[in-house]
Amino acid sequence: MCSHYGDRSHNRHESHSCRPLQGRFIQLPDIQQNDDGADQKLMKSADADKSTFNASMMLTLALPADTVLYLLLPIHAVMFGVSLPEVGILLAANRLVRIAGYSWVAQFYADRGPRAACLLAAIGSVIAALGYALLSGLWALLAARLIWGLSFAAMNIAVHALPTAELSGVARRSGWSRSIIACGPMIGLAGGALIAYFYGPRVVFLALAAIAMAAVFFAMRLPTTPEQQVSSGPRFAKPGPMSIWSFCMGFTLDGLFIFGLALLAKENVPEGAVIAAGFAMALRYLFEITLSPVGGWLSVGIGARRLLIILSILAAGGLLLLGLGSPWMWIGVIAVITLRALLQPLPAPVVAESFPGAARVPALARQATWRDIGAGTGPLAAGLLFPVFPALAIYTGGAALLALSSVWMMKRPTEGRLGRRFSTLSRSRSVSLARLWLSVRQGDSSND
Repeated sequence: MCSHYGDRSHNRHESHSCRPLQGRFIQLPDIQQNDDGADQKLMKSADADKSTFNASMMLTLALPADTVLYLLLPIHAVMFGVSLPEVGILLAANRLVRIAGYSWVAQFYADRGPRAACLLAAIGSVIAALGYALLSGLWALLAARLIWGLSFAAMNIAVHALPTAELSGVARRSGWSRSIIACGPMIGLAGGALIAYFYGPRVVFLALAAIAMAAVFFAMRLPTTPEQQVSSGPRFAKPGPMSIWSFCMGFTLDGLFIFGLALLAKENVPEGAVIAAGFAMALRYLFEITLSPVGGWLSVGIGARRLLIILSILAAGGLLLLGLGSPWMWIGVIAVITLRALLQPLPAPVVAESFPGAARVPALARQATWRDIGAGTGPLAAGLLFPVFPALAIYTGGAALLALSSVWMMKRPTEGRLGRRFSTLSRSRSVSLARLWLSVRQGDSSND
């Protein structure tokens, strides 16, 4: 029974309101609290959108100098004062330093917040780009690569952690974040190839260093609130199927493929090698913009893990074509670029779904570490193998490695009844994330 019936001004703000019904008084839940919760949820989603946009813009402005180096350094190695094996060392160094530094960078990010970590990272990206433009020789360029490696580690954590800080609209944010990030390297590779063809590679990196300065502005707009980090196990625990697959993908699709593409273009298109390889690499990012959401859409009916296995095996077949020369080489290039773009949105949700909340930061760092190990050793191996072995033998070995690791992904760990229940829950959450991708493409306003 309510003692304030009829006093509407009083009941308006009560947790429960009184309404007459057939001569009796009942208490109905007031919707004011639910409205406040919805408004608060929208505010959190808007804050996550803003943070994700600033982080994505920061990385898309800082990243082109690194991606263009993968194009120009193998072709113009003599101009930079290095040999082909030393090119492999330089292209691997930025990833290898992250293997040792990711835990420190992730801890700094968690303790000091995104703004402090990414502001230092953005400044480091400018220094690295200036190093590519002005320095020569292995050791001088190696210092620039190490600076970039640690800088990218901080920015990479930000663009993965900030979109998932609020679960509402996470798929939408992840989708357009990947598109923004891919725009910078795509434009940089196409424009850099043309500028290098007419004016040489050094001018390209001076221009990219100037562009990277704008990344500092967006880093200053990131949140300052630290994100508490929790322990989630050692980074170098015994690797499971996902870790082995991440290594093999990094070794083949990030290492051997990218390193060898410039060399194959130089061999098959000697007059316009820079332009041909540059536009092929730019196409990789264009496909990532357009096809990454398609990968999420396809996983609705197929399942994220199953789709990852299928696409990886097909990508291994594309690697085989690279060693056959024109025109099969270019067919293989298009196939690998397409399949890699479809794969791009699949691994991170599979890892992150097992580590909700603050635990996702170290978990994503561990997954990135295994991929960096592969992507770092890939150029090292390529720099040693390409001067000695034919391309067909190299890419056949890489294809076998990727295919075997993909088949191993079919094996699930036997964890008893509790583990099986957790695996079932994980598969359900993977499908839910994939459905979010589909909802975004259909304009579902519930993710706003």
